[in-house]
Amino acid sequence: MGNQYEDECRRSLAEEQAKSLAETNNWAHVDKDQVHRDWDVLYREIAACLDDSLPGDRQIQELVRRHFDITCRFYSPTREAYVGTALLYAEDDGMREFHNSYHPKMVEFLGGAMRVFADRGVGFAA
Repeated sequence: MGNQYEDECRRSLAEEQAKSLAETNNWAHVDKDQVHRDWDVLYREIAACLDDSLPGDRQIQELVRRHFDITCRFYSPTREAYVGTALLYAEDDGMREFHNSYHPKMVEFLGGAMRVFADRGVGFAA
């Protein structure tokens, strides 16, 4: 992935999230406690099969679909914003530490799986 595309993804994430936050009173509509419980369950499932899977495997892509669906509780991201989320997980120290607490390779693996999911393009905002 080239730097120009990654920059576009970072910019898309920032713009789309800022717009959504402004339009929804900081995501007041989201049950954040439930989201965190759902992500916890999901990340534990991904961690359990990560060592024996590839990011594009059907089972992993089904799990990433659940990740995408949880993300959509906040806003409907474009492909670029979703890839931007994967970049955020890798580049933000707190996000990296949180995700890698489930498995030392979680950020790297999940980022790759999210990119595969985004490349397939199903369910994204225009």
